[in-house]
Amino acid sequence: MPNSLAGGHVSPPTLDTVGLVDQSLGDAGTSSLAPVVEEGNMDPWALPQLKDTGQSWRELSAAGRLLRVLRGFLKACGLLGGLYLFICSLDILSSAFQLLGGKVAGDIFKDDVVLSSPVAGLVIGVLATVLVQSSSTSSAIVVSMVASKLLTVRASVPVIMGVNVGTSVTSTLVSMAQSGHRDEFRRAFGGSAVHSLFNWLTVLVLLPLEGAAAPLETLSALVLGAASLQAGGRAPDILKVLTQPLTHLLVQLDADVIASSAAGNATNSSLIKRWCGTRADTAPGNSSNCAPAAAGPCPERNGSAPVERLPCYHLFAGTALTDLAVGCVLLAGSLLALCTCLVLLVRLLNSVLHGRVARAVRAVLNADFPFPVGWLSGYLAILVGAGLTFVLQSSSVFTAAVVPLLGVGVISLERAYPLLLGSNIGTTATALLAALASPSSMLLSALQVALIHFFFNLAGILLWYVVPALRLPLPLAKRFGDLTARYRWVAVAYLLLSFLLLPLAAFGLSLAGDTVLAAVGGPLVTLVLLVVLVNVLQRRRSAWLPRPLRSWAWLPLGLRSLEPCDRLLSRCFASPAATREAHSYENPEILASQQL
Repeated sequence: MPNSLAGGHVSPPTLDTVGLVDQSLGDAGTSSLAPVVEEGNMDPWALPQLKDTGQSWRELSAAGRLLRVLRGFLKACGLLGGLYLFICSLDILSSAFQLLGGKVAGDIFKDDVVLSSPVAGLVIGVLATVLVQSSSTSSAIVVSMVASKLLTVRASVPVIMGVNVGTSVTSTLVSMAQSGHRDEFRRAFGGSAVHSLFNWLTVLVLLPLEGAAAPLETLSALVLGAASLQAGGRAPDILKVLTQPLTHLLVQLDADVIASSAAGNATNSSLIKRWCGTRADTAPGNSSNCAPAAAGPCPERNGSAPVERLPCYHLFAGTALTDLAVGCVLLAGSLLALCTCLVLLVRLLNSVLHGRVARAVRAVLNADFPFPVGWLSGYLAILVGAGLTFVLQSSSVFTAAVVPLLGVGVISLERAYPLLLGSNIGTTATALLAALASPSSMLLSALQVALIHFFFNLAGILLWYVVPALRLPLPLAKRFGDLTARYRWVAVAYLLLSFLLLPLAAFGLSLAGDTVLAAVGGPLVTLVLLVVLVNVLQRRRSAWLPRPLRSWAWLPLGLRSLEPCDRLLSRCFASPAATREAHSYENPEILASQQL
């Protein structure tokens, strides 16, 4: 499989299973903003042409202009309303996962024998964050355990790394909403993959380093030792101020129950909040104004005045359903609302962002500083991503807004990459403020965990962004995007493998002991590295290899291509029209001749 043809003509992209990594190494740091001609077609990663097929403003009559303004206003309201409902559905989805597995996550975190293994700690951080759909909740559990002396700071570092990886699952789910259009799905899934690939690559470098020398723990301890800190006020919570009027009508959870479970205090209390405050009687010694039976029994006197407990007013305040049943109801409803909002947002974005409007938005978002300071544009994007995430108080919401814009072609992948990196920094700034609001007894522990989270993401930026040649997540994400554009089921397989199956397998091996983990994982990792090395040599120094290893043509087709698996899945699940479309996308004979 040649790398290029004479005359500068670039060969068509291959969709090999392992060649994915090797081809990405040669493309690191390159830009694809300008269209590239490939076999008569435009580069699928280039920003699409934006054409305004409607009439110009001057050609419209007065009634037509009024109608256009009215349509624009309604579309803007639809975008804002859809985004608001999307954020609320994310909040409800988080509550549903907490009801389904919040106590389980706390029980897992309490097992210090399990957390003694760095790999197990990493996996638990990933699974817990995917389970509760909130990195803030997972981080709060870790902080509570460290403050309660149930977990050492060193053991919490892998868990924090896993929390950082698990939070990128939201952007992958959001990209699925654009799977109906091949090129849009390519760009959207590539944008979600670049986020998770950045996190995984950072973990692969820093986890062994942390186990050997503990640089993150040491650096955070030095920073805390040089600062004189006092517990502050409550951290700002801007986004929840907007969403709580709606979400609190549906369900309210008691976050203290999860924290108590993580701190080792066994409790059988429901996570559903039933009492929302107290009210002291104004008549001392008069117990006639105690709460009625519906508001619960009257507690002991507080001084000279009885205290009345006030019930919560939400949909499940007085329900007899268990937490599991309520969680299932909320999960189904929030997923339905989430998918509906995503489809609505994508359609409205496609309708609004065209012609002059799209060109103006694209010009602003993808603008670069003039030479010779053009390299500062990416760092400004990092600051913008960090600032917006801090304002929104949620990295999931920010990344979920960036991915659809990537899909419709308003933001390039090269510009979305620093925005997503800034989002990682922004969510750690929120954690730092929340740590400063901790009680004095927990302040130092909470701050050290938040600083470790911050330094982890900062080290990732230094590794995979500062040097353009080392921006490996970009070309890797493009290869994943190309792969999923042809085989869309790969996106589901990637989601399950990255955030569920492989973490569960690693967790099971780590429970068996470090010897079993090394005996099974070591050969697998060695095999992957050898295959990657052979692919690199095949493309660049094939003469160095023995003749049988200069090509993978001797392997069965099923070991060097996804085509057989795709045909099987197409026969089982796809319609005849979809099957014909998939097989006409690329000549199977060419694919069969490709190497691994």
